[in-house]
Amino acid sequence: MRTNHRTRTSLSLALILLLTVLTPLSAVAAWAGLEIGDTRRFVATTAPLGSDHAVRIALADRITDQVMSEIKSGAFDVGPFQEDLQRAIRDLLHDAVLSFTESDAFRNAWRTAVRATHSTVEQALTSGRGNAVTLDLAPVVRQVKAQLVSDGVPFADRIPVRDTRVVVLEANGLGVWREVAEGLRAAGIWPAVGTALLAAAAVLTAVAGRRRRALTGVGLAVAAGGVLLVVVVAVTRGSVLQDLPDNGDRSAGAAFYDALTGSLRITGWSLLGAGLLLALAAWLTGRLTGRHNSRHNSRPA
Repeated sequence: MRTNHRTRTSLSLALILLLTVLTPLSAVAAWAGLEIGDTRRFVATTAPLGSDHAVRIALADRITDQVMSEIKSGAFDVGPFQEDLQRAIRDLLHDAVLSFTESDAFRNAWRTAVRATHSTVEQALTSGRGNAVTLDLAPVVRQVKAQLVSDGVPFADRIPVRDTRVVVLEANGLGVWREVAEGLRAAGIWPAVGTALLAAAAVLTAVAGRRRRALTGVGLAVAAGGVLLVVVVAVTRGSVLQDLPDNGDRSAGAAFYDALTGSLRITGWSLLGAGLLLALAAWLTGRLTGRHNSRHNSRPA
């Protein structure tokens, strides 16, 4: 009998430890399928980035740099600008472009741009095809040019509308994490189902008198899984941003990554809170039950 109890206790403990790992994996699987794999959700998540200050600055810098490179290369005749005059033109264009990024026309163009980016994000993060996630700014540049020309901004008609891209994520640094995400996405809802079944099995496998203790362990395992998820998201952030140039691309990339993984971070902290509450509730229930039984047994017959 004791051997049987020890075996069941050991098995329950092993299942609880496995639950610590499976909990964050099931969260990543749901994220890869629902957040990254769905175009509508992806656009809803990334469209608000059009109002992010770092993203707006990166776009204004990129468009202004293109115009100034055209001027300095002599692609069209603008006369012999002095350095201070070139600086004044750059500041004027930059301010005009930055002001346009607050308009409804820009937000519509931005939605078009991020919708077109969805497939590259999906391939880079969850399929292993492609490394750099780039945002094609051509729809945005086209709207910027039309608006600035309409407003009479000098040299706005010279803004080149061509393949203009900003690198927002670099998947080279993901390594094995990309393979994990690919496998989890293919698994669909099964990791989440397996997590629920594993938690139930850990409790039911325990000896009858120790099931509340096992339930406490399940709660702590879920909480630990939430912490692990938050840590993985933070570590991966550094990996996907480390190869980006230390300029507007990195700032825009950080905003892009934080938006994409926002639901994962929320899930991680939610798992931490829910797991601790479950563990605390199971522990308190056991304590109260134990006290009640102790008082009942101490009463004289």
